[in-house]
Amino acid sequence: RLGLVESGGGSVLAGGSLRLSCTTSGESGYTIDMLDMAWFRQAPGKELEGVATIGHDLHTSVADVVKGRFTISQDSAKDEMYLQMNDLKPEDTATYYCAATRGKVRGDSGLRNRYLYPDWGQGTQVVVSS
Repeated sequence: RLGLVESGGGSVLAGGSLRLSCTTSGESGYTIDMLDMAWFRQAPGKELEGVATIGHDLHTSVADVVKGRFTISQDSAKDEMYLQMNDLKPEDTATYYCAATRGKVRGDSGLRNRYLYPDWGQGTQVVVSS
């Protein structure tokens, strides 16, 4: 297991920003830049949805619903992957999960298929109030 750990969630007012971080425990020997990774979210009473993906080749994809507001990136020196969320809206309220695979995820297929990612973090909650 990769031991993914998310951080950075919290409560903000609409229009605010948050940056989520994800890192590995290091026990597996894998670092962030060796993995294809993604952020998913699940709002209360709704299904899990893909938010953004980043490959080990740094190719990124972002779901249309957050495009222009959310950015996915990674810092290999810090061994961290990020989701920068700007102009947050109440409908962004959800638990956000970091996910990863040692394999290769083509294009934006990861946004539509959670099963491409076998390793998941415990989630971090984001609450956006109006």
